[in-house]
Amino acid sequence: MADDIREIIEKYALQNAVKYRAAPQVGAVMGKLMGEHPELRARAKEVSPLVASVLSEVAKTGPEEWEKRLAEIAPELLAEIGAKKEPEKGLTGLVGAEGGVVMRFAPNPNGPPTIGSARGIIINSEYVKRYGGKFLLRFDDTDAVNKRPMPEAYGWYLEDSEWLGAVPDEVVIASDRLPRYYEIARELIRRGGAYVCRCDQASFKALKDAARPCPHRDQSVEENLALWSEMMNGGLGPGEAVLRVKTDIVHKDPALRDWAAFRIVTADHPRVGERYRVWPLLDFESAVEDHLLGVTHIIRGKDLMDSERRQRYLYGHLGWEYPTTIHWGRIKIHQFGSFSTSALRRALEAGEYSGWDDPGMPTVRALRRRGIRAEALRKFMIELGVGETDISISMDSVYAENRKIVDPEAKRRFFVKDPVAIEIAGDVPEVAKAPFHPTLDLGRREIPAGSKLLVMSEDLKDLKVGGCLRLKDLCNIEIVSIDPLQARIIGADPQQAKKMKLRIIHWAPPDGVSVRVMRPDGVDTGIGEVGIRDDLGQVVQFERYGFVRIDSVKDDEVVAYFAHR
Repeated sequence: MADDIREIIEKYALQNAVKYRAAPQVGAVMGKLMGEHPELRARAKEVSPLVASVLSEVAKTGPEEWEKRLAEIAPELLAEIGAKKEPEKGLTGLVGAEGGVVMRFAPNPNGPPTIGSARGIIINSEYVKRYGGKFLLRFDDTDAVNKRPMPEAYGWYLEDSEWLGAVPDEVVIASDRLPRYYEIARELIRRGGAYVCRCDQASFKALKDAARPCPHRDQSVEENLALWSEMMNGGLGPGEAVLRVKTDIVHKDPALRDWAAFRIVTADHPRVGERYRVWPLLDFESAVEDHLLGVTHIIRGKDLMDSERRQRYLYGHLGWEYPTTIHWGRIKIHQFGSFSTSALRRALEAGEYSGWDDPGMPTVRALRRRGIRAEALRKFMIELGVGETDISISMDSVYAENRKIVDPEAKRRFFVKDPVAIEIAGDVPEVAKAPFHPTLDLGRREIPAGSKLLVMSEDLKDLKVGGCLRLKDLCNIEIVSIDPLQARIIGADPQQAKKMKLRIIHWAPPDGVSVRVMRPDGVDTGIGEVGIRDDLGQVVQFERYGFVRIDSVKDDEVVAYFAHR
């Protein structure tokens, strides 16, 4: 266990040295160690000499060596130093929320929730928890042509919302409610707020861009109601007519001029088939539902400000009060590309991903499969807050939160990537007794050892005959041959390794279990200790590699999904 504590001390000592470009101070490193590992406070007298010893060794090298070594053993700590710290905003208060709120997250279910979706689910539900009221999950699924819904996605949103701790108080599916939209469309026509336009698309665009009215704009209410009936009963076909909301035809922004509310679509819908032929566009459906459901506050992207401006004309015609709106900027995550479900779907169909839970996907399902905890994602999103500034962030921040949660409970296991056989002469122990955790009492496991073992090929770089290593929790060896790789045992005492300043590497028995690790950036293969078979569904730490979730266990192979370092 001393080896493990020493390694932790070295990480914090190097982080301090790299950060301040100076030899680390005992007080700073000791404070960090006790703060991150409070279980060691009772062993302060034992730990203090180890800290002094490690700091003495670190002080003998310089900034270049410190950074190189920290990148080797704890790249996440190096990333913390270089990361630009965003201020922790948290959730600001909502105007007019004191009596309770009704808030909604309204996805198009054309794929599973992404990390961007998780932000909307978490923040809206968190405000409802803060002020009381109702959290709605509403599926805006009325576009079966451009954003065709996936039948499975409805369930995925419910599952992921529950996993995120945001169970909706009510679930609404827009495609089930078209008769309500038709009633409101007729009322809008009767009030003179909408008309049936029979211009072709190019003709209307030319008129709109010239700030000139469509020739059908001044039709009587009776004419518009009759044409609306033709749209509904099949008298008019796709592209022959749309229902438009009257706005300001000379408005300085052409995007706000007489926008389309309904169109004729004969394509089948995954949920309702061909039951309806006149479908609302998103600006109409969303605006109407916000009113019908009593939504008090809307959080939406600042790129949708035009949608709000269009919808306010509709609310004005009908005498409704528009909800309070909060706009937020886009988030970009360095490790991922687009959050667009349509783009991800095309990439999936092109074979770039194995599924929606592929470790390279920016979906909630992928994060769950990798072993990321909902608490980590929630904490991160809440601290991110709501602001109009576009922000660029790193998943390392989520991983840091997740690490705090999983580290105390994750068992340690040996996994040797790209293994190379080594034969050791001498009395090598037949069994190694290694702790499941370096600082907490989670018990110990027995790993078959002996004279023939496997080590990681990466650990052999720059290794020369006569060089010495410590095989973690087993013994100290001296290399006597590189090809084939052979060594001799020179002792088993970890104190000997400490005095000799030996590099510590891990190992695996040759008859261990075959392991495949699915990563966002590819696949790693190797051999692990047999006990990994017992960890199905759990997050464990492969020592000197990272945290993984054991996804499947078969006779000949264990498959793990990489979480983070």
